[in-house]
Amino acid sequence: QLQLVESGGGVVRPGGSLRLSCTASGSTLSYYAIGWFRQAPGKAREEREGVSCISSIHGTTTYADSVKGRFTISRDNAKNTVYLQMNNLTPEDTAVYYCAALSRYCGAEYEYDYWGQGTQVTVSS
Repeated sequence: QLQLVESGGGVVRPGGSLRLSCTASGSTLSYYAIGWFRQAPGKAREEREGVSCISSIHGTTTYADSVKGRFTISRDNAKNTVYLQMNNLTPEDTAVYYCAALSRYCGAEYEYDYWGQGTQVTVSS
């Protein structure tokens, strides 16, 4: 069974950068679309926001409007890892970031079958 582990979170000042990693085990990540989601402080799980996604077959990427031009998603199938490069971070990006896997194509949050435990990103001066 596919298992996902996020890493790379931390505390960063506004304008700074972080790179999150989502590493898979138990199966080949290349078979899956990988989405990144975030849950801001005080928000319920149901209010989790989709941040970005990369599909399996063609590597098609999507981004939320709030992160376009600042975040970049990529995948290294040889390392079974998907990355989320986050630049020009603002306090509004503070959240727990989760990666999730869905067969082949990106979809709605409820469609994702496998989830990691999350990594905390805090943007503060």
